[in-house]
Amino acid sequence: MALEFSEKIRRIPVYPTAGGYALGDEYAMLASNEAPFGPLPGVEEATLRALRNVNRYPDPSNMRLRRALAARYDFPPDRIAIGAGSCDILLSAAEALLEPGAELVYAWPSFSVYPQMAAATGARTIVVPLDADDRHDLDAMRAEVTVATRLVLVCNPNNPTSTALPLDAISAFVAGVPRNVCVLVDEAYCEFNVLDDPDASIELVRRHPNVVLLRTFSKVYGLAGLRCGYALCGEEAFRVAVEQVRQPFFCNSLAQAAAEEALTHQDEITRRVEQTVAERIGLEEELRALGLTVADSQANFLWHSLARNGDADPAARERAIVEGLAERKVLIRAGSALGREGWARTTIGTAAENRRFLDALAELL
Repeated sequence: MALEFSEKIRRIPVYPTAGGYALGDEYAMLASNEAPFGPLPGVEEATLRALRNVNRYPDPSNMRLRRALAARYDFPPDRIAIGAGSCDILLSAAEALLEPGAELVYAWPSFSVYPQMAAATGARTIVVPLDADDRHDLDAMRAEVTVATRLVLVCNPNNPTSTALPLDAISAFVAGVPRNVCVLVDEAYCEFNVLDDPDASIELVRRHPNVVLLRTFSKVYGLAGLRCGYALCGEEAFRVAVEQVRQPFFCNSLAQAAAEEALTHQDEITRRVEQTVAERIGLEEELRALGLTVADSQANFLWHSLARNGDADPAARERAIVEGLAERKVLIRAGSALGREGWARTTIGTAAENRRFLDALAELL
């Protein structure tokens, strides 16, 4: 007799993880938006120091890291939530806010975890298509907010399309959403966004108690393997609620120590961003020269077509190119797994990795 699982197991979509992690260092890993840089100075030492005490549980209050973030952003530590990656906070926010009869509003294509949030809680999903420029259509999203809406997600810059809206547009949108609706602005890639100062959005949570800014150490800080994210919350109640629905020790001691040390190296973060943006501009230009359509990126990855205009079967073209790149030891994400056939999401790697990708792609095209 087979095991009987809950109804939500049949509802929750499987997260489309990228492959390639067991293939070896000879591959150009451009599929998961990871930083191509190694740990920041001092991070390895801080992690090794923490390793000596792994016989003890991690600090369940995450207080040292919360205080470090509070000093970094001049923000109250009791309104900072920590998670095992930003996904941990997202799923906990769904558990804390959503239930049958409630509604969740988000744009699509966007981050692949979002569909899991309503499915796991029994809430209703309202999906709003992106606009013609692959950006959030905030007017259309605002029109979908009803008395049943509990949570609105705004991914800025958006994953997978790499596009971003200026802070003024986000601010105007937030002002038009009822104060009892949580607006969670997912800013995993905000450091790479040159439309505004990445820290400028913090004013949103100072002015609006219903706003949460979600950020991560997985991208520009290069700590994806340790899993640490955080949220700057408009009110302390959000932090308390997401902690209440999780296990007690949700962020390990090595991740906390590494993140705390990483925060002290903002000059190096600035250098990494400058290098990534320079590579991004060059990649955009070369992809367009190949006849491909490229979204205007504000992230550490590009969203681009793999089929040229008039291609009879974009999906087949996508499969052939993604597979051909993999044969040449270059891994990118197929757009069909992220919401659009015939497209791809390509992480910006080192200069050598980017050159390797472009040469292989030109050969395949």
